[in-house]
Amino acid sequence: MTTTFDVLIVGAGHGGAQAALALRQLHFAGSIGVIGDEPELPYERPPLSKEYFSGEKSFERILIRPATFWSEKQVQMLTGRRVVAVNAVAHTVRTAEGETFGYGQLVWATGGQPRRLACSGGDAVGVHGVRTRADADAMLRALAGGTGQRIVVVGGGYIGLEAAAVLAQQGRQVTVLEAQERVLARVAGEALSRVYEAEHRAHGVDVRLGVQVESLLTQDGRVKGVQLRDGEVLLADLVIVGIGIVPAVEPLLAAGAAGGNGVQVDATCRTSLPDVYAIGDCALHANGFAEGATIRLESVQNANDMATTAARALTGQPQPYHAVPWFWSNQYDLKLQTVGLSTGHDAVVVRGDLATRSFSVVYLRQGRVIALDCVNAVKDYVQGRALVLAGARVPAEALQDTTRPLKELAAAAA
Repeated sequence: MTTTFDVLIVGAGHGGAQAALALRQLHFAGSIGVIGDEPELPYERPPLSKEYFSGEKSFERILIRPATFWSEKQVQMLTGRRVVAVNAVAHTVRTAEGETFGYGQLVWATGGQPRRLACSGGDAVGVHGVRTRADADAMLRALAGGTGQRIVVVGGGYIGLEAAAVLAQQGRQVTVLEAQERVLARVAGEALSRVYEAEHRAHGVDVRLGVQVESLLTQDGRVKGVQLRDGEVLLADLVIVGIGIVPAVEPLLAAGAAGGNGVQVDATCRTSLPDVYAIGDCALHANGFAEGATIRLESVQNANDMATTAARALTGQPQPYHAVPWFWSNQYDLKLQTVGLSTGHDAVVVRGDLATRSFSVVYLRQGRVIALDCVNAVKDYVQGRALVLAGARVPAEALQDTTRPLKELAAAAA
């Protein structure tokens, strides 16, 4: 017998959990089921490479809500199940375990899987992604067992650098390999990249830029080293791969949904399939803060805000998605908070002194503020949001003047 839900949510991460929560907050009285491929209840992902990885937070402290909450809200959690097929005509999904569930409306919130190294040895024991609790726990077990003194991190993005920072502070020998000519190249400007490169090197991390991995060397199925394209071999007890994700949308695309590198959605997160929505990391959408370009955003903010957008549409209260992107990263004592998208900027203004470890990098496009990277500068981050929202035109000299609060500049621009 097929169990049918009024709303079935596939994916039990930030987006899936928020979709269920938002539906109840909007007084949706129908049945809700949430299918997740992990055995755990929904939990926060960012701490996996930060506080959970360092031991500062237990797993219970990163649960989005305790089990009693979901029970009280009458949200049925179907954990440990992976959806492998969608029948858009019959309004059903099928899991790898052979179960079939029906839906009135479907919300696809699966995120993605860590991109693997496409080289020999990429699937060896000791090669890890950082996407799930199981990933983090596997690395922690290896480290506790004494097999992780020499660590190579492939990828100089947020995930790789956060893991490198934790490991360096534990006294491990850490090497970061980045294929581009600077770290954080996909998400930040050069000034910020150089600050973080210097910070990691000051903590003993060997940061290699513009390097390519040729293969992973193994012995008895376990990784033993990383061979670079130029022939150099780096010994490694553990390899951490942080080179992005592959959106988990194959079942939707096979069912006929428009998309490719993600699934295409409209302004209310509706896909091209009837009664099917998609949210979060896997959703391709036209973003107003990227000049209307169709993009995927891999962030908690995007997952949560898209979840609320879909919930509003499902309850007859549609509002187009238009949320300011924001991100954060903790490395050593540097707290980075980003608001907006710096992609496509044509001018950069540094607000404050980089040497003071408290500064902001302001990005402009055609004279308008489009993003800020704020390092240990919470006020700039909070007040700079208004500048990004308005696409404010502010003279560079005014942005550089740290005696003038950004809220004053926002008011003047308005």
